[in-house]
Amino acid sequence: MYNELTEGDIKKMQEEIDYRMTVLRPRITKDIVEAKAHGDLSENAEYRASKRENGQNEGRIEYLQAMIRTAKIIKPNNDPNLVGIFDKVTVVFEEDNSEETFQISTTMQNDTTKGIISKDSPFGRAVFGKKIGDKVLVKVNPEYSYYVTIKKIEKATGNNVDLPIS
Repeated sequence: MYNELTEGDIKKMQEEIDYRMTVLRPRITKDIVEAKAHGDLSENAEYRASKRENGQNEGRIEYLQAMIRTAKIIKPNNDPNLVGIFDKVTVVFEEDNSEETFQISTTMQNDTTKGIISKDSPFGRAVFGKKIGDKVLVKVNPEYSYYVTIKKIEKATGNNVDLPIS
């Protein structure tokens, strides 16, 4: 399996790896050494906390490296008629005729509180690659689904492509 990531996603993940390896790792190592110097490790809360923080940091580094290693690089779709990655899509919900705009993103940049929806979510899968006027079924789970009609597509520009990584 691979992760669909943009070049920007990979750059941000590599920056986080570099920070964790060059800033956090040495600080945590220093904290462990200092805590060890306090004596009896069986009752040393500082030592246990430093070791736990070290494990979390190393785990995050490994996770990010694996994400990069297994990544499939994706690029925005420039077809003005189709919903692509980083595009803003305005839809009308059939059940109540309400209208909302969402931005389609990679899973790494997903933030539903800001209207940034992963292309791998039920909504993202339903609208991705569709065009204005298409009525699509969003199947959330076996018991619940709803229809939306695509009203408008705003193509991604330089600013749209640089979303924050969660």
